[in-house]
Amino acid sequence: MHPNTSVRFFDEQFQRQVAAAEFALNPFESAALQYLTGEVLDYGCGLGNLAVEAARRGCSVTALDASHTAIEHIEAVARKARLRISATEADLREHRIDKDYDAIVCIGLLMFFDCPTAYRRLADMQAHVRPGGVAAVNVLTEGSTFTDMLAPEGHCLFKTDGLIERFAGWQVLYSKIETFPAPHDTRKVFATAIARKPSEWPH
Repeated sequence: MHPNTSVRFFDEQFQRQVAAAEFALNPFESAALQYLTGEVLDYGCGLGNLAVEAARRGCSVTALDASHTAIEHIEAVARKARLRISATEADLREHRIDKDYDAIVCIGLLMFFDCPTAYRRLADMQAHVRPGGVAAVNVLTEGSTFTDMLAPEGHCLFKTDGLIERFAGWQVLYSKIETFPAPHDTRKVFATAIARKPSEWPH
């Protein structure tokens, strides 16, 4: 699936979810929420369900996504509830993070990039977590047989232990591999890692 096609796919999905008022946190967002404090970057925020909950708990959230529908929805929710959320539409394949955060979250995004791009974006996120701060990342892994949304020439299935290996030197707070049934007797296999950056970390 071409990257622009994937954005259109999710834009249409988000429109359906907004119309149906489907704003529940998914399991990965629920796992990440308890670790979020201070200034938070939600990189690939989707409809912003996690960003909104984090802001309601006192966090100041920067929310980024390529979906116009998603960003428009988040801005409306933040205005109505007077939440500290700054929402911006951005091409996250190219976006460079320009400041440090207490927590950076990236859930269900990196698989839509080719692997070199996915690894660069992950490294950029890790570099911008403050010492003592937290990163929460969720990716699709090898073993997944549902790939309808993924372009053969432009996607990344991490190795099963590939995500956690990229947090070498961090304190792992949560690590889980989960398999979910998908259409046509296929499956999705996700890896989630939540890790704390050591307080003493070379700049």
